[in-house]
Amino acid sequence: MNSSTIVGSILSRGYNQIISGIPSRKIRMAYLNAYLARVGTGTSVQMGCKFLTGRTVYLGDRNVINFGCLLDGRHSQIQTGADVSIGHEASILTLGHDPQSADFADRGGNVNIGDRAWIGYRAIILPGVNIGEGAVVGAGSVVSRSVDPYCIVAGNPAKVIGERSHNLTYQLNYFPLLL
Repeated sequence: MNSSTIVGSILSRGYNQIISGIPSRKIRMAYLNAYLARVGTGTSVQMGCKFLTGRTVYLGDRNVINFGCLLDGRHSQIQTGADVSIGHEASILTLGHDPQSADFADRGGNVNIGDRAWIGYRAIILPGVNIGEGAVVGAGSVVSRSVDPYCIVAGNPAKVIGERSHNLTYQLNYFPLLL
């Protein structure tokens, strides 16, 4: 194990076990600004979120990462656009295993989430998935394939159930007092 892996593990544990539970957004965001690859202007990460590796997580401007989310950037990147809302306890995974591998080999890939995408409560985004601009992932959905812009998907596995308006103009601005 090299020294950067050890330092990264210590930083992850420090945030996940201590800092993420502090009811001060300023303290959490100061730590995340130093720990993550990028934290955009106006982004809010609520209490209880966990990052398995921060150096590969790029959060865009005005994102809302709700409480209890898991962002797994262990071997690949997670990148979000602007005004992305990630619902409570959602998981974004970049690493898993190849089920056909005789030696349980790793399999993963980057996860990219476009501007104004909305990820619902307890959704799971699997490795290598792209979520298009303005797309919606329904609560509890498991997304194993990329989602086109402005599509609404739901279910396990997630399937297209509708289309979202293309005329989105909102900018997120969510800073609850104690979350």
